[in-house]
Amino acid sequence: MKRVFIDGSAGTTGLRIRERLEGRKDLELIRLTEENRKDPEARREALNTADIAFLCLPDAAAREAVALLEDPDTVLIDTSTAHRTAEGWAYGFPELKSLREQIATSGRIANPGCHATGFIALIAPLTRAGLLKANTPLSCFSLTGYSGGGKKMIAEYEAAERSPLLDAPRQYGLTQSHKHLPEMIRYGGVSAAPVFCPIVAPYYAGMEVTVPLTAEQINCTPAQLADCYREYYRGEKLIHVGAAEEGGFLSAGAFAGRDDLEISVHGNEERILLVSRFDNLGKGASGAAIQNMNLALGLEEDTGLVR
Repeated sequence: MKRVFIDGSAGTTGLRIRERLEGRKDLELIRLTEENRKDPEARREALNTADIAFLCLPDAAAREAVALLEDPDTVLIDTSTAHRTAEGWAYGFPELKSLREQIATSGRIANPGCHATGFIALIAPLTRAGLLKANTPLSCFSLTGYSGGGKKMIAEYEAAERSPLLDAPRQYGLTQSHKHLPEMIRYGGVSAAPVFCPIVAPYYAGMEVTVPLTAEQINCTPAQLADCYREYYRGEKLIHVGAAEEGGFLSAGAFAGRDDLEISVHGNEERILLVSRFDNLGKGASGAAIQNMNLALGLEEDTGLVR
């Protein structure tokens, strides 16, 4: 039986991972008490006795956890931003065809960011197929539930007397220096960051990422774009193409509680919308981390996941 440690299990991502793993008979969870979960020596022992360790920590703490690791056989899955473009770390997006083997064998896996997941899922197949030039100027609009902001933001949104400003969607990342941009560039296969507009809205979970295109930016039709996605993701269990009909609407909360991702193409021959929908805590965080763990253990990728 494989032993699993979640460093940062009290955070939103760590809690969802623990919920997904607690019912599994093939794993043993290493648990620290509330008193010692931040103790360096207790964490060191847990990290070095685990077969798999999830780092659900802020960037600096994730780097500290890596420094505590002495056992080369412990597989690390870091859900922070710290190692997503670092040398020696596999980027945990197995549906990008060149990455699956790296994830399965590297022992150091950097989990993708939630906004980045939606953007890369839409753009990487097109740049790899030559349908979209790497230097094409892009924009990206990304709508997320407030659980993506962690425990502090959740508490703010769920407070009995919260600010009325929280009753409407709020745009952030206004400086155009969002921490997900470096991985969006590298793994999307583009040469420059998109103009990025992330929005947090007053609902708990669910994400909807949209990349708009004009006919001048893409050398194919919307139908050909959809065909490209179907071919690229053929056989994938956790990414599928085509949106369910919602009376002319696309809800950002449609995939809340799930670990898969949907891609759809909308618009017309002149103006096109590429859309990905998923749970920011599912395929955007905890679900992706478990998928990567399954790969590292040689299991079916969707073991224990919801789709």
